[in-house]
Amino acid sequence: MRKLTFKHGIHPRDHKSYTNAIPIRMVEPPELLYFPVQQHIGAPLDILVKPGDKVLKGQKLADSTAPVSVPLHSSVSGTVKDVGMYMHASGVKVPTVVVENDGQDTCVEFIEHDDLDALSKEDIIKLIREGGVVGMGGAGFPTHIKLSPPPEKEIRHIIINGSECEPYLTSDHRVMVEEPGMIIEGLHVIRKLFPQADAYVAIEANKPDAIETMKAEVEGTDIGVLTMQTKYPQGAEKQLIYAVTGKEIPSGSLPMDVGCIVINIDTATAIARAVKQGIPLCRRIVTVSGTMVSKPGNFSVRIGTPFSTVIEAAGGIGAVPGKIIMGGPMMGVAGHSLDVPVVKATSSILLFDQEEAKAGEESPCIRCGRCMSACPIQLRPLYLNAYALKGDWEQCQKENMMDCIECGCCSYVCPAKRHLVQSIRVGKQQLAKRK
Repeated sequence: MRKLTFKHGIHPRDHKSYTNAIPIRMVEPPELLYFPVQQHIGAPLDILVKPGDKVLKGQKLADSTAPVSVPLHSSVSGTVKDVGMYMHASGVKVPTVVVENDGQDTCVEFIEHDDLDALSKEDIIKLIREGGVVGMGGAGFPTHIKLSPPPEKEIRHIIINGSECEPYLTSDHRVMVEEPGMIIEGLHVIRKLFPQADAYVAIEANKPDAIETMKAEVEGTDIGVLTMQTKYPQGAEKQLIYAVTGKEIPSGSLPMDVGCIVINIDTATAIARAVKQGIPLCRRIVTVSGTMVSKPGNFSVRIGTPFSTVIEAAGGIGAVPGKIIMGGPMMGVAGHSLDVPVVKATSSILLFDQEEAKAGEESPCIRCGRCMSACPIQLRPLYLNAYALKGDWEQCQKENMMDCIECGCCSYVCPAKRHLVQSIRVGKQQLAKRK
């Protein structure tokens, strides 16, 4: 029997024991919430409110007529305090709506749709789009676009991604344990769009309780729960598709080109809420962990809540952190402040002390080849690094730099502490500009 894994990759310590057994806790929304309009990949949004306006929970704050976009909704009821430029977790100021919470949680009218058969495929796609649903694994790509492949692309496999391979992260793990029904509800919605497709929930072997819970949930159905080999980056789309189906995605192609769609665990629950209950994406589950966190855990957090509020719910910190990371330590974004808000892509907040934050000093490449042995895309990171530093963009193109998924495997194994993935990321930006 073929092992459910992919080629190459690494086995970092997962550090999940800090939070994987801790149930999800609610974080009470603070007095002021900040809603950056930059929360998805695609077209920018137009702000629909102005200071002084009263808003309801679930009301649109911003939207766009562009196809690759989703609206942004208020996660509380209250009054628009300001519309201006505020700091985003990415480190830049972006247009932001500030809402003063009235503590009432007065909602817009949510329209439920219990009978999926009464909805057309177009209805479902519209409801997902209007619910502001994006990929919750960190990418933030509008989900209705992913679920709208061209007619000639026949989707044969739907994979719900429960791998959660990044160290420290356990938010998806806890959702599988605590809300398995909502995940499968979301999967049923997706299967309404692609009734001919097989359906799987793919979970790494280091989550036995989640595997058991999900198997119990799908018992008596044709949905498969697959136990994947624990290896990083098992949760990356291309690697997961290969592990589940044996299909390789050619350079420059997308999952739909091999008949596959991959959806994150919490994205599936967001789909269920948007379509079945009419509730837009207003909250997400966030893992808070790292050596500086007093009480690590998993939290249900309203979109727009400052990091500082979430950290207080986790017991607070007694000193200035050496490093703040939004997302996992391998692919997350390094932050500069806790005075930035949780957005749709905030899967975790990790805090490390000064000693752990120290980056190793680079030394010359010794041509050991470890980076090539680790690369799950089977690229040659040492050459990509060299060409990027020289600005040789033609060679970067020939070496398929744009195929890099920026997983960080190469930097992790490099004995010379070369900043490989950082230089490749800059190189990809340059190639995109030239294109």
